[in-house]
This record gives sequence, C-alpha cells and structure tokens, in this order.
Amino acid sequence: LQICALLFTSLYILCHFIITHFKKHTDFTAVHDDEDAAVNRIALGLCTFTLAVALGAVLLLPFSISSNEVLLSFPQNYYIQWLNGSLVHGLWNLVFLFSNMSLVFLMPFAYFFTESEGFAGSKKGIMARVYETSVVLLLLTLLVLGMVWVASAIIGNDAASRQSLYDLWEYYLPYLYSCISLFGVLLLLLCTPFGLSTMFTVTGKLLVKPRLLEDLEEQLSCTRLEEAAMSRQISSGKASCWLNLNMELLREQFFAIRSKRQKLELRHQASPWQRNLGYPLAMLGLLALTGISVLIVCFHILELLLDDAAMPRGIQDASLGRVSFSIFGSFGAALQVVLIFYLMVSSVVGFYSSPLFTQLLPERQDTPLTKIIGNCVSLLVLSSALPVFSRTLGITRFDLLGDFGRFNWLGNFYIVFLYNMGFAGLTTLCLVKRVSWAVQAELICAFGEDR
Repeated sequence: LQICALLFTSLYILCHFIITHFKKHTDFTAVHDDEDAAVNRIALGLCTFTLAVALGAVLLLPFSISSNEVLLSFPQNYYIQWLNGSLVHGLWNLVFLFSNMSLVFLMPFAYFFTESEGFAGSKKGIMARVYETSVVLLLLTLLVLGMVWVASAIIGNDAASRQSLYDLWEYYLPYLYSCISLFGVLLLLLCTPFGLSTMFTVTGKLLVKPRLLEDLEEQLSCTRLEEAAMSRQISSGKASCWLNLNMELLREQFFAIRSKRQKLELRHQASPWQRNLGYPLAMLGLLALTGISVLIVCFHILELLLDDAAMPRGIQDASLGRVSFSIFGSFGAALQVVLIFYLMVSSVVGFYSSPLFTQLLPERQDTPLTKIIGNCVSLLVLSSALPVFSRTLGITRFDLLGDFGRFNWLGNFYIVFLYNMGFAGLTTLCLVKRVSWAVQAELICAFGEDR
C-alpha cells in the first residue's frame, strides 16, 4: 500500500506540473471572485487526479512486464523482494477502481461544478454549488443506468439475464464498464492507425529534413531580401503611389515570410550529420516500429485461427518471475514495452489530429478549464483501454489482471478477430497513403515544380 501511494503521489505531482503548464491563469485568479477561483482550483485537483490515473493506466503493462523480467534476472536479490505479484495485482485493481470513479463521478462532477451557480433562492456559496452539482449528477447517473438497463434487457431476453439485471455489483456495473471499455478500444482502433501515419509528418516537422537538388543558400538569400523589402513597405506605410495598401494583409505576409526565413536558418545552421543522418534514422525507426506492430498483429490473426489460447483472457493471480512473456526473452519484453508506449503516443497523436477532436488540443498557458476536463476524460478513456487493446492485438502475452479481464466481449472470437483484421487493414492503408503522398511531395519539391 505504501509503494502504491508513493507511485501515485509521484504521478500526481508530475500531472500537476503538466496541467499547470497548459491552464489559463485568468481562471484561477482571485481578483474578481474568490468563490469562482476556489471552484476552479477544486476542479483542477480532480483533473490532476484523473490525469494521474490515466498515466498509471499507461504504465500498467510496461511496469508488469519489466517487473517480471527483473524477477527472472535477479530471483534471489533482497532489494527487489517488494516487487511481487501482489503489488502488481494491487496496482491493476487500483487503476481499474480509480478509472471507473473518475469517468463516472469525478469528471462529470468537475464539469457540472464549474458550470453551477446554486439553486434559485438558495444562499450563494460553494456548498450551494455542491448541492446543485450533486443533484444534477444523480439525475444523470439514473438516466445512464436506466439506458444501460434497458439495453441489456433487450440484448439478453431470457429469464436468467432478466434476473441478473437486479444484481447491481456483480453484473450491472461490470456490464456498464464493459461498454465504456469497448468504446475506448474502438476509439483506439480508429485513432492509432491514423496516428501511426501522422507520426511521420510530426517527426518531419520537428527534425531538419534533407532535400535533394536544393540550393539552401539561394533560398535563404531570397527570403531575407523579400523580408527586408516588406519590412520597408510596412515602415513607410504605403506600397507605392498608385496602390492602396492593406496593412493587415501585409503584416500577415510579413510574419509568414519571417517564419519561413527562421526555418531556413535553422536548417542552414544544422550540422551535416543532423541534416543528412538524423532525419533518415528517425524515419527508419518509425517505419520499423510500425512494421513490427503490423507483423505481430498479422501473426496474432493466424494464432487466433489455429489456437484458442491466443484469445485475450483475464487471470486472478499474477505469477511473476517464472517465465518470460516473450519468446525472445528480455529483448522481446523490452520490445513489447517500446511498442506499447509507441502505440499509446500514436493514438494520442491520431486523436488530436483527427478533425473531430482538433478543437480539444490544449494550448500553452491558454487552455480553459472546461477544455482541460475534456482532455483528461479523453486521455483516460484512451489509456484505460490500452491494456485491453495491447492484449487483444497480441502485442504482449501478459494476461489481463483483475477486473480488466472480466469484459463480456473479450471471449467473443468474432469481435477479437475482426478487431485484429481492422487494425492491420487500417494501418496498412494509412501508411501506404501517407508514404505515397510524402514521396510525391518530396519529388515535387526536389525538382522545383512547387515553385
């Protein structure tokens, strides 16, 4: 319990700095209204807790796989005796509990709390907002539970299913979270292939790209002359004696040229090793990780057709330190950890790059609290589905612990098989489309057809 508390405290502190980096300061100043500032700070604490849970869900599988390999390498070491199956199983249960609590209660409470003003006629204050938020949250909970009850009654139209509907703890709540987890896994199925292809574009913007048949000195000189000429036009206040100048449009063009000049100077200052070796190595690394992921999923599809043991399943006892979860030993386990992190980063990139969720992208020191709540909920849905996502695709052989393995749809062969086929097909399609477009664009730039 102490180790779990220490780990979660570390994650909470880290998430506090992350949210503080993005939040808008005007939402938390006490200049105008102390009550609103206090409400926003409470909501900020709930968001930080939720983001810490999301980060903990991301670390579940890597921590479990790494712990198993450490115990295999040092079975009798006194200093790692605290690293055992009981600790890992406890972490899985806590993350499952906290993720449920954050999704169902904390984040809806934080949103309604920031929007509440208290009931009409009641005394103003924080407690009035708490009462209003609690009532709204209770009504929303009853609505959601009623909808799930009706849906489950329609799907399971037999006497045993109807009787189990009244078992709130053993059937009802697991069924509700099973629906939520299925939504998260489907969201990962859509975002991850798109993110895997978008990673090449994002990496290309962060690194200095080499270009064939390009005279960088000439481009930089022309851009500097163009920037200087436009700067003189803005200073004089007129473009010429016969042209009525739109100063606002001219300023926009000036800033665009300045940005282009800065990018060209950055590329000009880069060393030949950074310009000609760093970018190709990064692209090859991304291509290798993506290709390995697709190959593993394709191999897992064959396993699903030949062996029932390839189906994802849950276990109640984490047997660590007995056998490696990869046929390649520690190297394979390390590769699994890298792939899990890579898929999570790709899913986040794909999520924020999709047209539906682009508006949620946080901005440094300028993100309102409602957008922070939306980001925390989205990241929690993605991260809490990551263990199920990785095991369903066969990225890892580590079976799902605790309540993560109790989802109803995990035992359905057709859902799991079609999910693997969908991931392999979508990833291959996105990659072929993205690579063909990138090659076409580079060839156009290389031969100067874009100018």
